[in-house]
Formats: sequence, structure tokens, C-alpha cells
Amino acid sequence: MTKIAVFASGNGSNFQAVSDACRGGSIDGEIVLAVCDKPGAYVETRAEKSEVPLFSFAPKNFESKAAFEKKIVGKLKEHGVELIVLAGYMRLIGDTLLQAYENRILNIHPSLLPAFPGLDAVGQALAAGVKVTGVTVHLVDSGMDTGPILAQKPVTIEQKDTRDDVEAKIREVEHQLYPETVQQWIETIKESDERCLNER
Repeated sequence: MTKIAVFASGNGSNFQAVSDACRGGSIDGEIVLAVCDKPGAYVETRAEKSEVPLFSFAPKNFESKAAFEKKIVGKLKEHGVELIVLAGYMRLIGDTLLQAYENRILNIHPSLLPAFPGLDAVGQALAAGVKVTGVTVHLVDSGMDTGPILAQKPVTIEQKDTRDDVEAKIREVEHQLYPETVQQWIETIKESDERCLNER
């Protein structure tokens, strides 16, 4: 099984969705580490209940992003992590992590990228008055939600919908789409690794 680390900064509902899918067998993987940059966030409770080891840190205690990412990479290697799944991790990934896990960092974003990147995508969509938004799963690069898109699913915004309604619809789609796409990418990685072995 692929060893997965999930990064989160808040509630961790997508951590839970991926964890449940791993336990249920629809993801051929195991979450071996949770990483949280907001000590006290509810995702830490989820990790504890799921018996997943936790690395929690406060970025302000490090002199730079490179310094705390170096510490994270050490923890990832210690646990044999092969794939990183960002689940509401509210920080741009820096070069230290990108170089260590090239093409092995996934993110989920609550819009149909490239529309409404960055913070408060739901608020951006509502302000723009669009009738359709959605969910995107993409590989992470050095930009803000600019990496190659792996999967997308639309979410309709009805005239009567409140912000809470839209967010609930998006969460429902996220909790289905993210585990599916994580599994698809695991299969892609395995196929690529097998091709590399066969070519040697």
C-alpha cells in the first residue's frame, strides 16, 4: 500500500474522507502521517481518533519556510511517505517540499480552476454571480493553484442558495472526488514506476 501524508490547517473533513477511503479499501494506501501548521486545529483530533501519527508545528517558530519544510521532509522520510495529499493546507508549498516530492503532491480546490484561485474561492464565485462553480484536484507546483489538473466536477449554484448551501454542495463533491482521484494517481505512479523498472 502507498504510504500517504495528509496536510491540513483546519477542520480536516477531506482528511476524514481520504482516511475513510483508505480504511474502506477504495484507496490502495495508508495515511501514515498527518501534518498540521495550526496547532489546535480540529484535524489533529481527527488524526488522533484515526490513530494516525501527527506532526504539528507553528511556522513562526522557524526562521524560514525552507527551515520548516526541511523539518517536514525529515518527518515524511522517517515515515516512508510516498504521496502527499493537501486537505485544506493553507500554505503555498515551497521548493524544499516540491523537489523532494515532485509530482507526488495533490491538492483540492473549491472551484473549477483556473477560475477563482487562491483564498475564498466560494466567496469569489458568489461575488462574480456565476451559476456553476465546482471542485478541482490538481498536482501542486510553485504557483497558486496552477499545477496540472487531474480531475474536475461542477457544482450548480441555485438562485436561492446561501453561502452555506454552496459550501455544503462543494464538500459533498470533494469527499467523493478526492479519494477517487488519489486512487487514480496512486495507480498512475505505480504504472510509471513499473515502466522505469522494466526499462532498466
